[in-house]
Amino acid sequence: MSHRRNPSQSLNAVRRARELQELAESEVDVLVVGLGVTGAGVALDAASRGLTVAAIDAHDLAFGTSRWSSKLVHGGLRYLAKGDVGIARESAVERGLLMTRIAPHLVRPLPMLLPAAAGVSKSMIHLARAGMAAGDLLRLTAGTPRGVLPKPRRLSAVEARAIVPALEPQGLRGGLLSWDGQLCDDARLVTGLARAAAGHGARIITRCRAVSKNQLRDELTGSSFDIKARVVINATGIWAASLAPSLSLRPSRGSHLVLHKSVLNGLSAGLTVPVPGSTSRYVFALPQHDERVYVGITDDPVDGPLPDVPVAPEQDVDFLLSVLNSVLHRPVRRDEVLGTFAGLRPLLAAPGASADLSRRHAVVSEDGMVTIVGGKLTTYRRMAEHAVNAAVKLAKLPASGCVTKSLALPGAGPSNVDAPARLAARYGSEAPLVAAMGTEEVAPGVTTGELQWAVRHEGALDESDLLDRRTRAGLVLADREAALPFARSLFS
Repeated sequence: MSHRRNPSQSLNAVRRARELQELAESEVDVLVVGLGVTGAGVALDAASRGLTVAAIDAHDLAFGTSRWSSKLVHGGLRYLAKGDVGIARESAVERGLLMTRIAPHLVRPLPMLLPAAAGVSKSMIHLARAGMAAGDLLRLTAGTPRGVLPKPRRLSAVEARAIVPALEPQGLRGGLLSWDGQLCDDARLVTGLARAAAGHGARIITRCRAVSKNQLRDELTGSSFDIKARVVINATGIWAASLAPSLSLRPSRGSHLVLHKSVLNGLSAGLTVPVPGSTSRYVFALPQHDERVYVGITDDPVDGPLPDVPVAPEQDVDFLLSVLNSVLHRPVRRDEVLGTFAGLRPLLAAPGASADLSRRHAVVSEDGMVTIVGGKLTTYRRMAEHAVNAAVKLAKLPASGCVTKSLALPGAGPSNVDAPARLAARYGSEAPLVAAMGTEEVAPGVTTGELQWAVRHEGALDESDLLDRRTRAGLVLADREAALPFARSLFS
């Protein structure tokens, strides 16, 4: 089987320079500000409707919140528990589309175990079991095949420890096994969306800042120019109020830990641990493709200035370890934490704690600009559709209807490719092309071919783009330092 790359989907420095010049000299229907998952989704939606599109970001693809998620594509179980059936079903539908049509190479089924440990009450298990049954009904109504997401079921204590060997056996009564979607990497989803948008003619330009709705600045040269756009879509997430000051957001911080899988004696399923005193909050331990485990997530309000790159405070590390260790035979020590990361969610302001704020999204149209804010990674496509609908109406644009339900991202072809399994899990049908560029590891789980591919086809402009977003070597300092020399050599 031959494996071909669509040249129109390639992002690189040469294309960026050309399209930046074109943008300064012409008018576009839509200017998208922000290239996280929502902005990239908006760019794809608008371009696939036949509109002329430019999408910019002051930094890089997936620079903000979109790369700091738990990498889960949730089916909406948490929202169902709160009685929000609408957003729960929307989440289940969008999860199904990602797993079967849009990005089956990036999103795959993940078994999730909730252990009936000594410290987990019988009432919590009964509540969770009812929730899982309701979640499976959502899967059915969303049209996701049973072969994609198997039926939840009860496990014995022996079965529970077989998939999570690190569990404390004393008092273990078994567990509940359910299934959800897991992204191999959230930043890869954003990159795929941006490349797909480029394939439909969108100009994807990173390192370009919106000084105002009408003026842009090239962050590489410092030069500014006026932009002519019939409508602007503000998709800057937690920074949305910088362009739309009337918005009221209440960011919350979600922190994660990075562990090596060996610390948990291997892990073949996600581990779900109830937070003591809560009926709807959990800490997850999620196995990754690169022998890492991510542990999260916190949900704490953030006050004051918003940092470009949030950090996980020590109290978050302590909290996550405390909850995780409550079900383990051998507690994970602080010195076994390889790294941490944190993201800020752009939640809509409302009374009460941030954990209770709505994850619904809002579309606000005013002064020739549409702002899309709130929501969550799983429902990015619906958010993009609503934002473009509003933009089309506001600017009276000649656009067709939304078609993104059926648009597959680059790499979403046949899964039986002739390439290393790890590359196939990240690049899908494009994996042989990546492998052909080099398979030597420069850090655990990062190859020379991946870094070269990112420069030539994924718009990476410096070593930070390569190590912190196109790959995730930057999550562990030692891995980043190991890969840095080769990454730098690609720009010398």
